[in-house]
Amino acid sequence: MKPWSEACERNRGPILEVLRSHFADRRRVLEIGSGTGQHAVHFAAALPHLLWQTSDLDPNLPGIRLWLEEAALPNLPPPIMLDVTGSWPEARFDAVFTANTLHIMSWPRVRALFEALPAVLTPDAVLAVYGPFNYDGRFTSESNASFDAWLKQRATHSGIRDFAAIDELARVLGFALVEDRSMPANNRALIWRRLETGSTIPSPRT
Repeated sequence: MKPWSEACERNRGPILEVLRSHFADRRRVLEIGSGTGQHAVHFAAALPHLLWQTSDLDPNLPGIRLWLEEAALPNLPPPIMLDVTGSWPEARFDAVFTANTLHIMSWPRVRALFEALPAVLTPDAVLAVYGPFNYDGRFTSESNASFDAWLKQRATHSGIRDFAAIDELARVLGFALVEDRSMPANNRALIWRRLETGSTIPSPRT
């Protein structure tokens, strides 16, 4: 039986709206932490110009394969195992997407993820991150505060990350924030674009 996430079903539409804009000129996307595989199937079907490469830890790959095999889309290759602290694929991608992962990982693993990106990305790559974030060290809602407490109770290394800390990781790698969009259920869609030499930093859209 295929794994299923109600949250994926709820948020896939709003996320797709963001990706249609920022991935319109992209060709190869690496999804980090594909989870059930639901997002990948929905986005690959709606954006057939993209090769959508799923990835996750070994325990999640069988479930992802079930979704991909059922969809049988030509732009959905088999999932790859990816531990952010281990080996990364040798292929190059012009976009990265990850949803609801940074608050699950420990902070050292979040840093490892960002530090590994330059080796797999093209000079003009786009980075899209979806999930809850704090701003100025504060929760944006009571529900996010409750969610953070639940995360920490389940695993002490987890927790909602502060936007400024994530933005700093991206900026160090030469990424400029181009959009910070409010999403349903107190989530955000954060989009960065890697700056090529001589490029100017665009003003972010909020």
